[in-house]
Amino acid sequence: MPTHAEKKRLPYTQEQMFDLVADVRRYPEFLPWCVGAQVVSRTDSELIADLTIGFKMFRETFRSRVTLDRPQHVHVEYLTGPFRYLNNHWRFAPAPGGTDVDFFVDFEFKSRLLQAVIGTVFNEAVRLMVRAFERRAMALYGRERPGANLSARPQPRQG
Repeated sequence: MPTHAEKKRLPYTQEQMFDLVADVRRYPEFLPWCVGAQVVSRTDSELIADLTIGFKMFRETFRSRVTLDRPQHVHVEYLTGPFRYLNNHWRFAPAPGGTDVDFFVDFEFKSRLLQAVIGTVFNEAVRLMVRAFERRAMALYGRERPGANLSARPQPRQG
């Protein structure tokens, strides 16, 4: 089934990258095919969220439990929706010049038709999704290196 793993060093702090990924309700503003996001409940360490993904004639909503281990790890546990399973995580480690970001996703749809459609574009879709997070970081935090006037940069809204 479709699996994608990617590691990359980005010129932002561990906290900035964590905040960007943890701000689930803002995903429709920048993430391809994410047409809706609702945070059902939230604590400092966990949120339950519904994401609606639209692709061509398909529109599916799924619910996940997102565990927030600030600032190192965001883990997504699939609860309900169109998948047979979904495994997803983001890990953030401080590194010279920024943060090492480790992204992993693995899933299978219940519907063979949906799986066949997504399977044909999966690798490109995931690459576009990861790039969307990179572009969002640049839009929020600029191109500066970590530690340089961090208080002057806008922070993603929580919630």
